Amino acid sequence: MVSHIPKAELHCHVEGAASPDLVRKVGARHGVDLTGLFDAKGNFAWHDFTSFLNAYDRAAAVFRTPEDYRDLTFSYFSSLAAEGAIYGEVFISSDHALASGLSYRDYVEGLAQGIRDAEASTGIVGRMIATGVRHYGPDRILAAAETVANEPHPLVTGFGVAGDERMHHPRDFADAFRIAGEAGLGLTVHAGEFGGPQSVRDALDHLGVSRIGHGVRAIEDAGLVQRIVEEGIVLELCPGSNVALGLYPDVASHPFRKLGDAGVRVTVSSDDPPYFGSSIGAEYGWLSENLGLSDAALIATTRTSLEAAFVDEATRARLLASLPA
Repeated sequence: MVSHIPKAELHCHVEGAASPDLVRKVGARHGVDLTGLFDAKGNFAWHDFTSFLNAYDRAAAVFRTPEDYRDLTFSYFSSLAAEGAIYGEVFISSDHALASGLSYRDYVEGLAQGIRDAEASTGIVGRMIATGVRHYGPDRILAAAETVANEPHPLVTGFGVAGDERMHHPRDFADAFRIAGEAGLGLTVHAGEFGGPQSVRDALDHLGVSRIGHGVRAIEDAGLVQRIVEEGIVLELCPGSNVALGLYPDVASHPFRKLGDAGVRVTVSSDDPPYFGSSIGAEYGWLSENLGLSDAALIATTRTSLEAAFVDEATRARLLASLPA
């Protein structure tokens, strides 16, 4: 059991964190037809990466108002807190705001209200990472960076890129990351999941990031692992997601522990939890049960997450001080 372990999460897509029950509730609020979105057990229905993306987009489309987005973050951060998490970050997308017909400001403020309400209710601290979608192309990612830089919000503290890492080269996003970095935002990017170790190397060469989302395929390149260690790059590892999407047959085969033993600063997160049968509690549990991580090692993972979090130093110090010595 890991319920007593204080936890933190750095890698979760906010629309992908919506539970089936919440999607049904908000969908009913707007009269959205959700036929075929769920399986016989009431879970999201998908069978491969393409159908996962389709299910994700259909579920995300039910969220249309600031109230909807408030309910989403309040529900998710409350669920994190219920499993012992003290901190969480979620990826948000100005493209989703546009698709829902909301301004970026209204979208962010709806999300922020849910985060503030969850903190008031449970004590959990939350922040947001604005992202561009890689397969939408460099122009859209540049626009996303300009939006977050020009419309700052105190709870939006990072910038990144998600989406299909097999499309476009990281150098195409260099201007976007420069703009976001100059605006004082923390920088992360999805790489080394489906794109292999070279995508991690390219991201490090061109984007100035301190964190890599996933990055797990770095294990296939010893020289890259050494570079990650030397540069102090933090990996946002998501074992449950990697197993669900077929990168590894089971958690016992996941290189989380090998990367950590090599000196890489590793963290654990749930990515899109209801789609992958995961949660932050489940992820910590799998590390304990399948990879043999001790309580001390799990707490060290939380400490790494807090040290790498895109948060002000006073809040970081307060969160770190709450961990067992």
